[in-house]
Amino acid sequence: MKVKNLLDPSVQQQVIERINNLSPQSKSLWGKMNVGQMLTHVQRVMAVAYGTFQLKTNFLLKLIGPFLKSGLYNEKPYKHGLPTHKSYVVTDEKNFANEREKLIEMIEGFSEQAIVNTQHPVFGSMTKEEWGKSLWKHLDHHLQQFGA
Repeated sequence: MKVKNLLDPSVQQQVIERINNLSPQSKSLWGKMNVGQMLTHVQRVMAVAYGTFQLKTNFLLKLIGPFLKSGLYNEKPYKHGLPTHKSYVVTDEKNFANEREKLIEMIEGFSEQAIVNTQHPVFGSMTKEEWGKSLWKHLDHHLQQFGA
């Protein structure tokens, strides 16, 4: 798998095109979320980089997180069914159109200047390139989950 960088405007456009291929009827190929919940989930992950979502963590995660960090942006795809941090779990129903619009706005606004969080609450210090690659990889994982 070739990891792309969400800081690249052409990559942002590719991701937005994939998001626009989703519909409220898009079915998950794995996992428990519906498509609206997935759109909210990936927004929360992006919002950590923006500094607008506080991820609550514990000592153990902070201790082991830095050793797992490279898995966020390396060439190895995420496995299906990896555990999700409880702060990122979305169980309530979401309005697909609203969530899609918010996510697209976040992606269009994603830039080096928009990344205010240089410390991930679990994985430790993150460069802007690491943020860009890890957010692309996370988005790619979930877009594949819904066939986009």
